[in-house]
Amino acid sequence: MRNINTQQARKQRKARFNVDLHQRQKFVHAHLSPELRKKYGFRNVQLRKGDKVKVMRGQFRKKESKVDRVDLKHETIFLVDLDVIKKDGTKVQFPLKPSNLMITSLELGDKKRKAKLESKSKESKATDKKVVAKPEDKK
Repeated sequence: MRNINTQQARKQRKARFNVDLHQRQKFVHAHLSPELRKKYGFRNVQLRKGDKVKVMRGQFRKKESKVDRVDLKHETIFLVDLDVIKKDGTKVQFPLKPSNLMITSLELGDKKRKAKLESKSKESKATDKKVVAKPEDKK
């Protein structure tokens, strides 16, 4: 996203609307479940085809499914078996916003993604193990 130093909502919306596709990837992040957050040390991760997610808001709340497709242009996520029936009887996949999803299981087939997740988890474990010595009170 271009560097916009303004708080005007119209300029913020315009910048978000006109952003490039490679920068839109930052907009398709979803929160990790508490177990994954503790394991990897990340709060949110980019959604990817194959991830298992839980729907947190909307008509499909509490349903768990796999990510079928990620649409960067419209910043929407499509899940397997979450369809709606249109008036003419056809089934279409229901688009969901990433902010309404929580990742419950990650697809780790990509070496780069796996390395990034594990590097942060090693860093967080190393900082957890450091014990700060408390200064003793002198009497």
